[in-house]
Amino acid sequence: MAKRTSSKESKVKAHARLARKDDRASKAVGSKPRVDSKQAEVIGMLRTPQGTTIPAIIKVTGWQRHSVRGFFADVVRKKLSLTLESEKKEGADRVYRVVAGKSKGKVQVSRGAA
Repeated sequence: MAKRTSSKESKVKAHARLARKDDRASKAVGSKPRVDSKQAEVIGMLRTPQGTTIPAIIKVTGWQRHSVRGFFADVVRKKLSLTLESEKKEGADRVYRVVAGKSKGKVQVSRGAA
């Protein structure tokens, strides 16, 4: 027969497990992507003055469209707190770029002239 743990022991183990998880999460906040990673490559593409499009990022990384948008939201805006600018010109793909300086992770959207 298996040894049963008391309710108190289970709570202590769960608390310790959550504390380890919090430690890992706090180390991840403010961390920078590796130089040779896909994330670093995409951030480099976003930092160029001309910016980049989602299809260009898909071609370089092999990610799916929803993964690229999730990367923008989670990593670029939330984790790195960068301002992501988006511009849509008529008849062309939307262009994304990171504007100078850090901010609160806002997205600035501008529409091209018709």
